[in-house]
Amino acid sequence: MRPLAILGGTFDPVHVGHLCVAWEASELLDAEVHLVPASVPPHRPPPVASAAQRVAMLRAALAGQDRLGLDLRELERAGPSYTVDTLAALRAEHGTRPLVLLMGADAFAGLTGWHRWRDLFDLAHIGVLSRPGDPPSSPPALQAAVAGRLVETAEALHGRPAGCVMSLDVTPLAISATRIRDRLAAGRLPRYLLPEGLFAEPGLLAPYRSTRRP
Repeated sequence: MRPLAILGGTFDPVHVGHLCVAWEASELLDAEVHLVPASVPPHRPPPVASAAQRVAMLRAALAGQDRLGLDLRELERAGPSYTVDTLAALRAEHGTRPLVLLMGADAFAGLTGWHRWRDLFDLAHIGVLSRPGDPPSSPPALQAAVAGRLVETAEALHGRPAGCVMSLDVTPLAISATRIRDRLAAGRLPRYLLPEGLFAEPGLLAPYRSTRRP
């Protein structure tokens, strides 16, 4: 069964770095990939743009292609946007279909700070988006949890619903949403850092033009 992979984030705003890794993960895993915007991110400040504004930007960014989708369940759910709750809901909906949680190497190295992090392995596979250089060091608890779960081929993920960890060699784009917001607040146009659809619709980038945040 073709896996369903999810890539979470605030997408404040969505940029080409998000879309590039999601697209390449879809190709590498032969998976459907959904972007899942967070409502109340537990590990970072709240977004500058509202939920409705971020959804509008995501819809514009994803228009015209058939590989990446959008899942709004975290925006529709009250309270902190815990990934374990999202995966539990997806598991209830999709039965034994393979699920893959996509995350960057730095986020994976800090997984032990996530809410009910051990339960994630029971609900989904984890696809770690690799980057050049040495991987970040992992705490002993995470190393122990990952032992025996590492696989090297996408076929291994297709054969079971959850529990594996795979490194995905994607193209790293060091694009910062914070820098994009700062450029917009300064009246600059971050052309080629954002999807073209965000420039095509007047007003989509308005939340950042008068708001500066560190």
